[in-house]
Amino acid sequence: MTRSRPTDNRQILLAHRPKGVPKPEHFTLAETPLPIPRDGEILVRNHHLSVDPAQRGWANDEGNYSDPVPLGTPMRALAVGEVVESRAADFAPGDFVYGWFGWQDYCAATPAAVLRRVVETHLPLTASLGVLGINGLTAHLALHTLGRPRPGDTVLVSTAAGAVGSLVGQLANIAGCRAVGVTGSAAKVETAKARYGYATAIDYRTSTDIGADLAAACPDGIDVFFDNTGGTIGDAARALMNVGGRIVQCGTASIATWEPPPSGPRAERHVLTKRLSWSGFVIFDHRAEFAATAEKLAALLDSGHIVFDEDITHGLERAPEVLEGLYRGDNHGKAIVSLV
Repeated sequence: MTRSRPTDNRQILLAHRPKGVPKPEHFTLAETPLPIPRDGEILVRNHHLSVDPAQRGWANDEGNYSDPVPLGTPMRALAVGEVVESRAADFAPGDFVYGWFGWQDYCAATPAAVLRRVVETHLPLTASLGVLGINGLTAHLALHTLGRPRPGDTVLVSTAAGAVGSLVGQLANIAGCRAVGVTGSAAKVETAKARYGYATAIDYRTSTDIGADLAAACPDGIDVFFDNTGGTIGDAARALMNVGGRIVQCGTASIATWEPPPSGPRAERHVLTKRLSWSGFVIFDHRAEFAATAEKLAALLDSGHIVFDEDITHGLERAPEVLEGLYRGDNHGKAIVSLV
C-alpha cells in the first residue's frame, strides 16, 4: 500500500508518570516532523498498534523493566507496519514488519527494533500483533517451556479470555490437558468455555470464595498454573497445586503498583512441601525462537486447531483510553489500535 507521506508525525507522548494504572490524562498527543531514516535505518508507517498491560514498564528493545520510559517521549509500544523507505541492507519498501515502533504514525528504526518479519500474507495483518505476536508467542513458549504440560494434567489459567490466556487454554487442550480458566465476567466465562475450549471457568468478580470455587473446578488439584494476574487468585491457586506442579508467572495484572510492595500469604511452604517449580517468563528472552514459534502457530490457525479474537479501536488518539480499559477488562480479544 502506498500513499503520499505527510510532513508531520503524530505521537502519543508520556506526559506524567502514573502511580498505578495509566490513564488518558498521563498522555498527550503531539505532532513532530516526519522522521528521516539514517544509514542503517528503515522508515516504518504504522498500520496497527498493540496495547499491552506490561508496556507501562517497557524501557528498551529487549522489553526491560529496569528503567522507566522518559517523560516527553513516545509511548513504548509494539506495532506492525510497512517499510516505506529503507537505508538498511536487508529491508525494502513494501516489507511488513512487527516491532518496537511506538504509538505514532511513523518510526525511523534500526533492524534491532524489528521482532519479526510478517510472512503470513494470507492472514490479517493484525494477527501479527496478537496470535502471531508476543501474546501468541508467550502462550506457546511459556506453556511448553516452563509449564511442561502432560496429557491428563489440569492447567489453570488466569485472564483466561485475554489475548494470552485464550490461546493457553486452546494449546493446553491440544496437549491433552483439562483447561480451567479464571476471568472477569459472566460473558467471558461463556466465551472461555464455548470458544477457547475451557472445561470450566470462574468469574472472579462475582466469586465470594475464590479458593472454594477453584477447588470445585479443580477436584484433582492443579498441575500447571499459568498465572497472568498474581494477587488473591494466585494465593488461592498455589494452595491447590499438586506435588511436582509447575507455576508459570507470566504477569501480575492484579497488582496496580509495587511501591510499596503488597503483602499477602506466604507461599514458601507450598513450594517446599509440594516440590513446585515457580518460574518467571519474559517473552523477550526468547527472541531467537520467535520465527519458528510463529510458524507453528500459523499452522495451527490454518488447520483450524486454534482461533483468535481481536478488539480493534480506530484512531491514534484513543490508545491511552484503550490501555486504561485493559485494566478494567473492557476488551474482548486482543486490544489493537488501528491507524488505517
